[in-house]
Amino acid sequence: MNNYVTAGAIKTLREKKGLTQNQLAQMLNVSDKAVSKWETAKGLPDITLIEPLAAALGISVPELMSGEKVTNNNISANLLRAKF
Repeated sequence: MNNYVTAGAIKTLREKKGLTQNQLAQMLNVSDKAVSKWETAKGLPDITLIEPLAAALGISVPELMSGEKVTNNNISANLLRAKF
């Protein structure tokens, strides 16, 4: 995991959702200092917080880990082959 990309992604997505560090921290039951450390790449979230953090930021875990939007370009083909 690239600390710099993840740190930037956490800060950007938090600000985009209009959340303060304190609000995000309360959602995850951590301190606002922990969130600050994540955003400045001085620390990383605990592995148990990755999924809740992604959910709080409104993205998937792979998007959080890579710092890039992940798109499934094959979704229509999967629906066409599905039998209901």
